Amino acid sequence: MYRFLLSRQWVILTLVALLLIPTMIRLGIWQMHRYDERTARNQLVSDALDAKPVPVETLTSPGHTVTSKERYHSVTAKGRFDTDDEVVVRRRTNSDDEVGYHVLTPFVLNDGKVLLVNRGWIAADGPSQTAFPKIPAPPRGEITVTGRLMPDETTEASGIKDLKGLPDRQIMLINSAQEAKRLGADVLGGYIAQTAPEPKGDTPELMGSKPGMENAALNFAYAYQWWLFAAAVPIGWVVLVRRETRDRREKAEKESGAESEETEPAAAV
Repeated sequence: MYRFLLSRQWVILTLVALLLIPTMIRLGIWQMHRYDERTARNQLVSDALDAKPVPVETLTSPGHTVTSKERYHSVTAKGRFDTDDEVVVRRRTNSDDEVGYHVLTPFVLNDGKVLLVNRGWIAADGPSQTAFPKIPAPPRGEITVTGRLMPDETTEASGIKDLKGLPDRQIMLINSAQEAKRLGADVLGGYIAQTAPEPKGDTPELMGSKPGMENAALNFAYAYQWWLFAAAVPIGWVVLVRRETRDRREKAEKESGAESEETEPAAAV
C-alpha cells in the first residue's frame, strides 16, 4: 500500500522534509540566542538610564574605549564650549527621518582635557552640503553639561563610510582618536549626546534623551514560529501520505468496480 513512498517524487519530498526539520529547529535556537542578546543589551541600557549621573572622567579618559556597560550612562562635565573647533557630522537624521547634520563641539574641561559633545541635530540649510551650516551658539562661559556617554563611531559598527576629501569642518564619524589628532589635545574616549542644558529654541534638536531599545520580543516570537514550522513539517508529511493513500485506494476501488461491470455480462452469456 505504501510502495509509492519509494517513488522518485516521494523520496525527494521526504528528504526535503527531513532537511527542513533540523534547519527550522536551528533557526529557532538562533532566534532565541538573538532574544537573549537583545534582552541583555536592553537591560544594560535600562540600568544606564536608571543610574545617577556621574562625572564623565570617572567613566572615560583619553584613549579609553567606552564599553557596552558604560554606554548610555548619564555623565556630567564642567567646562566651556570651544566653537572655533566645532564640526558637523554629515548625513544624520532626526526623529522625523529628515537628513541634516549632528553638531559636534569640543568641550574643554577645567583640567584642560577635551570632551566631545554631540549637541544635537540641525537641518541642512541650503541646496548643497558643501558650505558650513549656520549653527546656534551654545551657552558661553563655564557651564555644566549632562549627556549620555557613547562609544566612538566606526565604519564596522555603524556601516557609515569614513569618506575623505570632505568640505572644511565636516566629518562622517564621531571618533575621539581622529578628533584628538585634529585638535592636538587630550580627548576623552567616546563622546556624549547632550541632554542638558536644553538649547534655546530647541535647536539643535537634542538626540540623547531617548536611546533606542531593541525589540527582543520579536526574536522570541520568531523562535517559536520556527519551532511550530518544524513541528508542522512531519504533520504535513503524514497528512499528504494519508491523502495519497486514500486517493490510491479510491482509484483502485473504482478500477475494480469497472472490471466487475465488464465481466458480469460475459458471465451471463
